[in-house]
Amino acid sequence: MEQTSTQAARLARDALAPRQFGQAALQQARRCLLDYLSCAFEALPLPWSEQAAALAVPAPGGAHVIGRAGPRQPDAAAFANAVAGHGLVREDMHAGSVAHLGVVVWPMVLALAQQQPVSGAQVLAAAIVGYETGARLGRAVMTPALARLFRPTGLVGPMAAVMAGARLAGFDEARARHALALAGNCSGGLNEWAHTGGSEMYFHPGFAVRNAWTCLQLARGGAQASASILEGEAGFFQAYARAPLGEDIALFADGRAEIEQVFHKPAPACNFAQSPCQAALRAVRQAGARRIEAVRIDTTEAAVRYPGCDAAGPFQHALQAKMSILFGVAATLARGAIGEDNYRRLDDPAIARLVAATTLRADPQYSAAFPARQGARVTLLLDDGSSVGAALDDVQAADDGLIRQRFRRAAAAAVGADAAARIEDLVERYEQAADAAELPRLCAAGGAA
Repeated sequence: MEQTSTQAARLARDALAPRQFGQAALQQARRCLLDYLSCAFEALPLPWSEQAAALAVPAPGGAHVIGRAGPRQPDAAAFANAVAGHGLVREDMHAGSVAHLGVVVWPMVLALAQQQPVSGAQVLAAAIVGYETGARLGRAVMTPALARLFRPTGLVGPMAAVMAGARLAGFDEARARHALALAGNCSGGLNEWAHTGGSEMYFHPGFAVRNAWTCLQLARGGAQASASILEGEAGFFQAYARAPLGEDIALFADGRAEIEQVFHKPAPACNFAQSPCQAALRAVRQAGARRIEAVRIDTTEAAVRYPGCDAAGPFQHALQAKMSILFGVAATLARGAIGEDNYRRLDDPAIARLVAATTLRADPQYSAAFPARQGARVTLLLDDGSSVGAALDDVQAADDGLIRQRFRRAAAAAVGADAAARIEDLVERYEQAADAAELPRLCAAGGAA
């Protein structure tokens, strides 16, 4: 097989091709960037964020870790920023690939932007390419059965990050192809954490970005890798999907940018818990003061089958609760609210009672509509024998107002209100920024320290 006719070669050509992105894609990229920064700032004090940041050794001329002082080794800074961005389980979501792409793409491009002169417009374009690569590969490979074993972000994340990096670094097609093939050897991330509450999930995007960084440096230095990494007999699709690659994957097919399909979570929990929790909030408002005797949740088969989503406890770690649809719904019903505080109440007897009284089912109509829509219905049986319920055809994503509110609160707590305002303003006009590195410098503690 000619190297230039392989799927990796075609993806490299697509990724590097000159493109003018429309305002919808650019606006969504800025929204994703601000939401990513919001999550990273708010997760700074969490154990996994602290653990990852501790590995980032100070290095003059390096890259900055969000919310922390001084430049660090670039690959370690990218690792720490990826872990922090994932630390709340509130990162952006691309349902078709079942992957969180922002937590691998933004740490890569922000670290690279501090290693060579690039503009904000170049960073945004590279990020859009990274989202596109991960989304298209994820759509092609992911199935509910595969997602039960392997973390989707861990599978496609290295290739998403490496293609964003290859574009921003100005690679030629050959080097980009080799970097992508090397990254295909770094795919991984197992889903056993969903059964145990282990914290390895938080580190998956960090592994993806750090490995992608290494792949870029190897390719820059002349390392070569299998051009048939995707469709080969021992390539990515045979290894993970246990099937050959079907149709060719084309980036920006039909003029569509996959980043426009990304949504932002309203709740700091698993993607599949979002619409059930929102439906539960609507249902409990109808119940009033009446006691809830039983709960039924109807949602997609993908949600019911994803690891940890059907967990009924006991819950020893917040991550187990954040993955459990049953816990998320029960906590929403018990507290009448959706928020981070719900997942600090692992021993709450009212929540435990409702979890035990809950049935989770896959609904054929919701399942058929997935991944374009993620519907859910919550029905409550009340103590007077009546029932109330609420249904959503899709997740009601966090809007600009909520994204900005969360960013301002988290960033101000980490770097001060003045710096937070400057960061928000810079993100809004990032396409006009001549020096893209100004943004990660502002996000560090102490500004441009």
